[in-house]
Amino acid sequence: MQRLMIVVPCYNEEEILPYSTEKLTEVIKNLIKKSKIASNSGILFVNDGSKDKTWEIIQNEYAKNPYVYGLGLAGNVGHQNALFAGLQTAVEICDFSISIDADLQDDIEVIEQMVDEYLSGADIVYGVRSERKTDTFFKRFTAQSFYRIMEMMGVKTVYNHADFRLMSARAMKQLGQYKERNLFLRGMVPLIGYKTATVTYARKERLAGESKYPLKKMLSFAWDGITSFSIKPISMIMAFGGVIVACSVIAFIYTLVSYFMGHVSPGWSSLMISIWFLGGVQLLFIGVVGQYVGKTYIESKERPRYNVEKFLNHEE
Repeated sequence: MQRLMIVVPCYNEEEILPYSTEKLTEVIKNLIKKSKIASNSGILFVNDGSKDKTWEIIQNEYAKNPYVYGLGLAGNVGHQNALFAGLQTAVEICDFSISIDADLQDDIEVIEQMVDEYLSGADIVYGVRSERKTDTFFKRFTAQSFYRIMEMMGVKTVYNHADFRLMSARAMKQLGQYKERNLFLRGMVPLIGYKTATVTYARKERLAGESKYPLKKMLSFAWDGITSFSIKPISMIMAFGGVIVACSVIAFIYTLVSYFMGHVSPGWSSLMISIWFLGGVQLLFIGVVGQYVGKTYIESKERPRYNVEKFLNHEE
């Protein structure tokens, strides 16, 4: 019998955590009852340096619920690093895992379908949203634009898939071989290349607490995804530079012709506009290149992605 571990990254989730624990425990019990997973399967909550009572709740649930495990990180390292920490911890104690956010907006009813796909031979099963009715127009528009931009940039992602996925132990081990510090799991997992499957679901509204992805974080996340997996922005800069050079050559020829024809005018306004425009473009492009240099600098340090403060394990 295969052992499942549901990995749940948590940051300030005290309001929703008791509900999430109850519902996920029901899922585990149901799958055990149907003999689809081992009786020692469980739920691994990863506390990402929460400032509220999230870790206290995890400890209390661990003490009374045999299916609950806890991983306490030493500080806040971000959602992607916390999820990665949970997966790399889970791989040592389970045969496959399912990652899901603590708010349970992803439909837990399809977890059984994911398990069925795994038992049929899939190493990775993606949870893909079938619709976005619960999203505001702005969020729906920006999310769909994000996937289109990522595709244009050559980043391999699964459309309308976030971090709700099943991974086999060998897929998790292979993921651990990727050493970059700027994690973008939605782009990293498809690179593994093992057999995949998808299940579709309708995303629910958040029952309690606040979204951990406001606009600022969403934009930062999108930028990290693009710069971590694509050099197209630099290629676009080079192409744009070529266009500017071509325009400059044309302007130079035009200036010479005008000079010899005696049609030269002072042109102070156009000169100032061109100087400010080119100066702004140069600063912008230097900033983009600087982002890549900065990421290379961070990667070269090889600092740990996270530090584990405590692991609550029923087997120890």
